[in-house]
Amino acid sequence: MAITIKDVARLANVAPSTVSRVIANNPRISEKTKKKVREAMTELGYHPNFIARSLANQSTQVLGLVMPGSTSTFSQNPFFPTVLRGLSEGAHKEQYALQMSTGQTEEEIYEGIVQMVQGGRVDGIVLLYSRVEDRVMNYLRERDFPFVMIGKPYKYAEEITHVDNDNFRATKEVTEHLLNLGHTCIGFIGGDLNLVVTVERLLGYEKALGEVGLELHDDYIIHEEFLLEGGREAINELMQLDEPPTALVVADDLMTLGVLNTLDEMGISVPDDISIVSFNNVLLAEMSRPPLTSVDINIFKLGNEAAKNLIQKIKDPLEPVKRIIVPHCIVERQSCARKR
Repeated sequence: MAITIKDVARLANVAPSTVSRVIANNPRISEKTKKKVREAMTELGYHPNFIARSLANQSTQVLGLVMPGSTSTFSQNPFFPTVLRGLSEGAHKEQYALQMSTGQTEEEIYEGIVQMVQGGRVDGIVLLYSRVEDRVMNYLRERDFPFVMIGKPYKYAEEITHVDNDNFRATKEVTEHLLNLGHTCIGFIGGDLNLVVTVERLLGYEKALGEVGLELHDDYIIHEEFLLEGGREAINELMQLDEPPTALVVADDLMTLGVLNTLDEMGISVPDDISIVSFNNVLLAEMSRPPLTSVDINIFKLGNEAAKNLIQKIKDPLEPVKRIIVPHCIVERQSCARKR
């Protein structure tokens, strides 16, 4: 015989409506009552039927996740599993599940989102990136569908809740770190220029050089995908210049690994011949040889805050728009040295 809410209410000595509120994690119910009801649920082996509940209250308790374009970046770059852990924990706290978009091309991703939204499969959406031009974001805005972004929106920043680091400031700081070590020929290896994070970081790098009166060398600025190969290709190009840089700002640890491997093959030593500062501070940064000076952008917190704020928005459509800036810090290791 199936256990019902009424059975739980009887055992916990509360009204059935109280049990429903505990299942919905209603903040008005005291922790003491929640504990009592949850113990009764455990004792009876009661599991809420979320499908029946979602039909009743028009909610799926599911958040949709939209990945940036290519699956290879997503599957290979350690940024994503970490941001997913943060999202997952934030969603789990409120009894929400996650559903990923799985398209390979931009067109497939767009179609997948339209199906998610129109098929009523999710209550809200997290965009795990911010693009300069983005059909998905425009579609969600037109539909007035709840969504948050990880990254700073290129347009409508005051109208879209987003979670981000101060990427401009972070890159300005790391470029200044290299300048303080005596480097004046500093290269920049960034990601896709259609991603706002790349634009922000490039501007921070340019600002730091401008403030000390150094002119920009276009040859020193290269954009590739956030992958090993991206790093390899970029450093090959830079090292063929008549005057190669003596220091580098690289926008991603995985790319930096590609840079290190290639420099090693060329017989160029880090940090004796060239200093490197990287971004993300994933485990790779500690394990690489030499260990990397890297900007810790608190990836887990980016995901966690995104889930938390989206759920607030779903529960209360009048929740004000927020700009959440997650702090960063520079973790100094052995990949930088004073210019000889």
